Amino acid sequence: MSSSSLSQVLLLVDGYNIIGSWQCLKVTRDRYGLELARQELIEALINYSAFQGYKTNVVFDSQYRRTPTQSENFSTFFTVHYTAFNQTADTYIEKFCAEFHGRPQPPSPRIIVATSDRAQQLTVVGYGAEWISAQRLEGEVCYRSNRAKKPNQRPQKQCQGRFLFNSLDAKTQQRLVQMRTAKS
Repeated sequence: MSSSSLSQVLLLVDGYNIIGSWQCLKVTRDRYGLELARQELIEALINYSAFQGYKTNVVFDSQYRRTPTQSENFSTFFTVHYTAFNQTADTYIEKFCAEFHGRPQPPSPRIIVATSDRAQQLTVVGYGAEWISAQRLEGEVCYRSNRAKKPNQRPQKQCQGRFLFNSLDAKTQQRLVQMRTAKS
């Protein structure tokens, strides 16, 4: 896959909206905390984005934390962005779509926004972006994950075990969580 084909689609993901929508991430968040749920989402989306050939930006709110905006580049094609104090992921994504919509740069890549927030859906579609629901994205991620593991078999409906963490026994999972929180 060439880098020009990789840049033809930009996937913008409302991170916390997705965590709150995917059952497997809600369970992780409730049992082990938000940090681990973020890590699982990032891992799943890195794999999905690479398979699809998408450039992906995952956006997390930092609106209640007095921190400046931060970006973490995992690769040339995958970035995690933490918004500035008093900025939501919604406003960041909407502003990005508005600014991108106003640029005259042929050929324009497709922008796909992943969220289940109805107001945000309407806004970004108004700026010319496409929209995908959290549930549909989850289905696509599971499908691609299963297809990558078993290319000659039909994918399973449930994909709760797609993260390495979920394949560990409960005692080992708990030790890993304790090790992560001890470093913070």
